[in-house]
Amino acid sequence: MIGVIYLGNNPANQERLKYIPGHLVRLARNYKDAAVICEQRASADHYILFLEKGNKNEDIVSISYLRKRFPSLYIILLTGHLTPEDRKAYQNCGINDTILDTATISELTKKIQFISDREGILFDKEAPKHKILQFKIPIWKRVFDIVCSLIGIVVLSPIFVLTAIAIKMESKGPVLFRSKRVGTNYQVFDFLKFRSMYTNADKNLKELSKTQNQYAMNSSVKNDGGILIGDDTPVSDDINMMISDDEVMLVGDDYVMAESEFSKQKNEDINNAFVKIENDPRITKVGRFIRKYSIDELPQLFNILRGDMSVVGNRPLPLYEAEKLTGDDCIDRFMAPAGLTGLWQVEERGSNGMMSADERKQLDIQYGQNYNFALDMKIILRTLTAFVQKGNV
Repeated sequence: MIGVIYLGNNPANQERLKYIPGHLVRLARNYKDAAVICEQRASADHYILFLEKGNKNEDIVSISYLRKRFPSLYIILLTGHLTPEDRKAYQNCGINDTILDTATISELTKKIQFISDREGILFDKEAPKHKILQFKIPIWKRVFDIVCSLIGIVVLSPIFVLTAIAIKMESKGPVLFRSKRVGTNYQVFDFLKFRSMYTNADKNLKELSKTQNQYAMNSSVKNDGGILIGDDTPVSDDINMMISDDEVMLVGDDYVMAESEFSKQKNEDINNAFVKIENDPRITKVGRFIRKYSIDELPQLFNILRGDMSVVGNRPLPLYEAEKLTGDDCIDRFMAPAGLTGLWQVEERGSNGMMSADERKQLDIQYGQNYNFALDMKIILRTLTAFVQKGNV
């Protein structure tokens, strides 16, 4: 059974939440009250917390405390417009979702129902305390990872030193590039690579991905769903004439989309979930060399040693790519180890780097469903013979 908690002091929201069908909404004055309610497992198997946005610093303290105490608590922020900085801060401290603080009873009910429907997938009813089902790496794979990563770090230490010197001599900036990646069980971690681009080059990705993204250019999907509003297009009253009175609208930073169009758009977006730039001008000369011979990937041996990744698995994805692969048909790719090398890497290099996004996704899912020791050894052997990329990607 799903329990609902409201943490806030907005009378209007308190009143609306009283009328959520089939749910008794518990009111909490502060995060400690909410914690007491969450501990009362006799009242509910799992809780959804609606948190009224207030002072950001106080909110972060509350969310961080509750997230640490109750990892399975589903936290939804009731808020109006969020700045990019605030959005990032709230996401980093552990919220699961946001909804407008002016949401109707119908919209709140749909949100709760959606989460309730997912409970059967997220929680194992036979497990004690209804723990979230998660992938656990087999002992044989973890032992293999530790041994290989330690040997690799020791044997390749001269290459680490020479690469670091070459990077520092060519351009200003840190030797290592850290980025947030999504790996096993959708867990986010700091992904390490030798820096192969000029500093701050990632800021140009949005514009380059529009004009040079191989996956987008290869896709034949036409975007004709919803009512899209660009950055320089004002939202006018004319839009209301195009929407029926009972249509629920989904509003983003740069678009307004009818809910009826959302499912269609979701499938179309997945086709372009991956971003790859050919002949990327952001790459340094040293970067182009270490990328060609996969030397830029070597710092991930430390990721493997500390358990973020495995030697063989599905590549951990940047947040902007992973967020488009959260549908039921993509779950299996994240219910497998995140890896330094994997099935699609050896297949892609054999096809000169021209694999489509859908082909790549299917290989990830295939590995997640069928990985074993023999397959891992086969992928490692193929990686050793195909580590030099044939295409300039």
